[in-house]
Amino acid sequence: MVEPTTLLVISAIFLVAVLYSSVGHGGASGYLAVMAFFAVAPEVTRPTALLLNLFVATIGTIQFYRAGYFSWRLFLPFAAGSIPMAFVGGMIHLPTEVYKIVLGAVLCLAAVRLAIHLKSDDGIKDPPLIACLLIGGVIGLLSGMVGVGGGIFLTPVLLLMHWAEARVAAGVSVLFILVNSISGLVGQFYKGALYGLPAEVWGWIGVAVIGGIIGSTLGSKRFTSMTLRRMLAAVLLFAGIKLIFV
Repeated sequence: MVEPTTLLVISAIFLVAVLYSSVGHGGASGYLAVMAFFAVAPEVTRPTALLLNLFVATIGTIQFYRAGYFSWRLFLPFAAGSIPMAFVGGMIHLPTEVYKIVLGAVLCLAAVRLAIHLKSDDGIKDPPLIACLLIGGVIGLLSGMVGVGGGIFLTPVLLLMHWAEARVAAGVSVLFILVNSISGLVGQFYKGALYGLPAEVWGWIGVAVIGGIIGSTLGSKRFTSMTLRRMLAAVLLFAGIKLIFV
C-alpha cells in the first residue's frame, strides 16, 4: 500500500511538471520546493531536481522546436556562457544554512516569475554578444549551485529586454535548461553526489515525464492558465520564505 506522503510527493511533482513545462521550464524550482516541504536533505535535492529537469526539459525542447518556437542564434551565445559555469556551480558545495537561504531566494524569484505574465511581442531586437555571455555565465553558475536549469531567470531577461517574443523565449529557455541541467549533473557526478539518490527518484521521473508531455504539448499550442500559475507561485513563495526564515 502506498503511503499518503508518497502520493502527495508524486502528485506535487506531476503538477509541477505540467505547469512548468507549459511555459517552457523544466520545473527544478518547483521540485526543490516539494522536497523542501518534505525536508529532503540538500545533498539529495540538487541532483534530484536536475535529473527531473533533464527528462522534462528534453520533452519540452522537442515540443517547442517542432512547433517552430526556437532560435539557434539566440540560444547559442547564452548557452556558451552558461554551460561551463553550470559545471563549476555543480561542483560547489554550499554550507546547509547558506544553501537554504540561496534556494529560498531562488524560489521567491521563481514565484514572482510565475505570477506575472510577461510579453515582448513588439520591437524584438538582437542582444549584444557580450551581454549574452555574461548573463549566461551568471545564470549558469547560480543554477549549478542551487540545482535548477536557469530558465526561470533567462525567460524574463529575454522578454524584458525585448530579445524574443514569448513563445520563442520559452523554446530557447527549455533547451537552455536542458544543457545546464546536464552540465550541473556532470559537476554533481564528479563530486560523487549522484550515488546517494533514493530509489523512489525513478518513480518521480516517471510522473515528471508524463506531466512534461502534457504541459509542453499544451504550452506549444498557446495554452495558459494564470490562475494555476499563481497558485503554484504562492506555494513557491511559502516554501522560499520557510527556507530562509525557519
